[in-house]
Amino acid sequence: MRRTPARRVFAAALLVAAVLFPTTATPATAAHGAASDRYEQDGYPTDGLGPELTARLDKAVEDVRRQAGIPGVIAGLWMPGQGSYVRATGVADTTTRRPMSTDLFMRIGSETKTFTVTALLELVDEGRIGLDDPISAYVDCVPDGERITLRQLAEMRSGLFPYTADPDFIRTLEGDPGRTFTPQELLAYGFKHDNTAKPGETFQYSNTNLILLGLVVEKIGGHPLADFIHQRVLRPAHLRNTLFPAGSEFPEPHARGYTNQTPSGEIGDSTDWNQSWAWAAGAMISDLHDLRRWAEVVATGRLLSPQTQAERLKTLPTGFPGTSYGLGIFETGGWIGHNGSTPGYESVTVYLPSRKATLVLLINTDVSYQGQEPSTLLARAITEIVTPDNVYDRAVPPR
Repeated sequence: MRRTPARRVFAAALLVAAVLFPTTATPATAAHGAASDRYEQDGYPTDGLGPELTARLDKAVEDVRRQAGIPGVIAGLWMPGQGSYVRATGVADTTTRRPMSTDLFMRIGSETKTFTVTALLELVDEGRIGLDDPISAYVDCVPDGERITLRQLAEMRSGLFPYTADPDFIRTLEGDPGRTFTPQELLAYGFKHDNTAKPGETFQYSNTNLILLGLVVEKIGGHPLADFIHQRVLRPAHLRNTLFPAGSEFPEPHARGYTNQTPSGEIGDSTDWNQSWAWAAGAMISDLHDLRRWAEVVATGRLLSPQTQAERLKTLPTGFPGTSYGLGIFETGGWIGHNGSTPGYESVTVYLPSRKATLVLLINTDVSYQGQEPSTLLARAITEIVTPDNVYDRAVPPR
């Protein structure tokens, strides 16, 4: 079934979601060497999970890839005491048939939220902002802003209308995907609608919330959001291949992305779309190596105080079975982290504290299969095999 235009664009900005403010882009690392070499150098386990388990995983990944029509998949699974599974299958380019490889840069959509909220929580740790401060203290003209707190924005409980569901926004983005949006323009699309609920009343995934939090980080942090995240989040976490682009730039090597979020609904190449349409909610780029490290940093709170991390992990029901949401982070089946979807790309980066296990998935399409995101299908298939008591089964909010 083909999604309606409104639903198709909202899918890319979802709890599974993508970016621009006119800033200086963080440069990508010049040398982007073989993934296996980097894993060994960084001390990651390189032993496999054994031939039988590896064969089962290979089959599960390939079955989902073919069934869901995913051009290419990058998968990484690390299980201390057992070993690891790192694979690339399919193609990075459907025209040239260039094979997928594990060392590619990929757009990570809504995983950007984990970086933006981490930056926000660092300011909380410094006592420069409070989670229960109203957004009106930092940004003017927010509907009901005197009653909406920073905490509610990060929890997706503000009641603010998601600008990605506005018909004018959808027409503008689909008609000119190379256009640059400012955060203020994005907010204007949402603010012309009535709020959908009272603050704190219900969960509703809305990128409007993250645009506002990005503005708070800029105002109080004293630097453009991309620069603040680079200096205060990426560097301390030792993420050398993660960046916040200033537009449509995309370092090499990368996979080409394929989406049906086009005016006709036909699948097209979205590789070079300008990501400014989602800014603090989903514009970032990363790779398998960095996301493997980031999963543990986020879930364990390595950059935050224990008290602030505890606040982050207080997840609340979303109304969708299997998923609860905290401060820019979700929990499903015991796995903690986030996923991302932006036109042409999807990702999953999660950590299972009980097993100290990490799962990272990167694919070059966001085209759903039988109403489900292909990244979720892959994560479920893998975890059913390796952690049957902890199956990733994130329910998708309505588009």
